[in-house]
Amino acid sequence: MDVQGTVEAGFEPVRDAFVRNFERLGERGAAVAVYRDGRKVVDLWAGTRDVAGQGQGQGQGDGGSDAAPWAVDTAQVVRSATKGVAAAVPLLLHQRGQIDLDAPVGTYWPEFKSAGKERVLVRHVLSHRAGVPVLDRPLTPAEAIDGESGARALAAQRPEWEPGTDHGYHAHTYSWLIAELVRRVTGRSVGRWIAEEIARPLGLDFWVGLPAEEAHRVGLIGPVEEPTAVGGALRLRPKRSVSEAYRDAESLTRRAFGVIEPRPDENDPAYRAAELPASGGISTARALARCYAAMIGPVDGHRLFAPATLTLARTEESAGPDRVLVVATRFGLGFMLHGPAAPLLGPGSFGHPGRGGSLGFADPESGIAMGYVTNGMRKGVTADPRAQALVRAVRSATSSPDEAI
Repeated sequence: MDVQGTVEAGFEPVRDAFVRNFERLGERGAAVAVYRDGRKVVDLWAGTRDVAGQGQGQGQGDGGSDAAPWAVDTAQVVRSATKGVAAAVPLLLHQRGQIDLDAPVGTYWPEFKSAGKERVLVRHVLSHRAGVPVLDRPLTPAEAIDGESGARALAAQRPEWEPGTDHGYHAHTYSWLIAELVRRVTGRSVGRWIAEEIARPLGLDFWVGLPAEEAHRVGLIGPVEEPTAVGGALRLRPKRSVSEAYRDAESLTRRAFGVIEPRPDENDPAYRAAELPASGGISTARALARCYAAMIGPVDGHRLFAPATLTLARTEESAGPDRVLVVATRFGLGFMLHGPAAPLLGPGSFGHPGRGGSLGFADPESGIAMGYVTNGMRKGVTADPRAQALVRAVRSATSSPDEAI
């Protein structure tokens, strides 16, 4: 396997695990980056840019080679790993005094105060306690990306449970909840806010709403089969798996993940240009790692979260059986927290996986921030074996022998 990039001394286990992902876990094309105390210590990429090795991809116009390699600046759709970066927006608005986390959403978005949602707080949205993970009528792909239909449907939607009393993963509706809140508070779209206030100052190749001039850098994602053996990777064995729940057409799981029907084509240029902060972010591994590094400390003079905001991000707001994901999950304000459903580096870690593989997170105690992106989408929602192999390698590289697990 021809792996490109750099690894600082002591982080060689990460490179070894990255290579094994291709050799044993069916990786097609991927990248991983790690920052420690604001400084990049791992930056690796390998494989083909497109999941099937088909060159420059549909709609790109130039054909490319039969198997264009993953390049230093290749980016990919990271699905729900987008949520972690998007969650930083309301937290930064709170940090700046522009939004009250304990205010009703209707304070900023009056139309939302209907159908039993009058008591939904901003913090409920961020911690998946708002009670609106589904819509009575799924949106078409065109409606999902038009910037209006999603917010309008949520404003009219009746909650599935009393808001604030329980939690369930808002897989897609998180997009329109966050986007509309940001628009009402700032007058800017969420994609523009991220570009101007997060990506530009930090120099991130991260977009919620891909500019046309960057489209040539983005590879094609697609499904890949599970390997016959996962070689020690963590496997969850709940009483009822997410996949089993998804097969039940009436389940909250199926309805939450089926909010857009038919399923959108994530390789479609129109989808990639849309501003969907729950699932449509496009990023390099380097950008995810650098963004999380700036949440926990300075990176080249830029820091996102003040200490109080960092505490908010990783303080548990929701825990226990998830009404949508079936397994037990833990959430802070917008971030998944370390636990069985999302094993990160340690008890204080926070971040967000993307369905099928990608992952971004930070661990303030060790000063570690990591980003992983892939073009091969597995069926799992959390705890992807490739990402977990890399997390374990980072842990081994940063722990003393008696601490390593």
